[in-house]
Amino acid sequence: MKTVKDYIRTIADFPHEGIMFRDVTTLFADPRGFRMAIDQLLHPYAGARIDKVVGLEARGFILGGAIAHQLTVGFVPIRKKGKLPGATISQAYKLEYGEAVMEIHDDALKPGEKVLIVDDLLATGGTCEAGIKLVQRLGAEVVGCTFIVDLPELGGRRLLERQGVPVNVLCEFDGA
Repeated sequence: MKTVKDYIRTIADFPHEGIMFRDVTTLFADPRGFRMAIDQLLHPYAGARIDKVVGLEARGFILGGAIAHQLTVGFVPIRKKGKLPGATISQAYKLEYGEAVMEIHDDALKPGEKVLIVDDLLATGGTCEAGIKLVQRLGAEVVGCTFIVDLPELGGRRLLERQGVPVNVLCEFDGA
């Protein structure tokens, strides 16, 4: 029987030499694999109160939309700076070679709402940490973060868990 990890393609030297890119588009393209991933991403939160699902740009939108649909709750995107119309709040975070900024609409979440953050891959955790800060600045509470892939050597899970946020991952790959 196939696991979620079996549906993920690895592409060597993309986007730079020495990087092993974990391509989840092959998982998304397979109806059984995609369904399995959504079900497993949801499973730890069965019965939990979740008011909104937040997806991190860009593959988190695909997963987050499907999860929000299954939970019958709203979906909120967190995007790169300058991609959302209307009033937003911003959060900078560090990249390997500099800094980036994520944004959320300033009225996307209400104080006290329970939020599940979703993305495809957890590496250093910087993007998700920025997402957590944005959610918290709007007064909402992150009940968990869920990912398909974790790259444990890069320490993202430890970073998020040190902030008291539960992390769910479906599979791990060694290396960057």
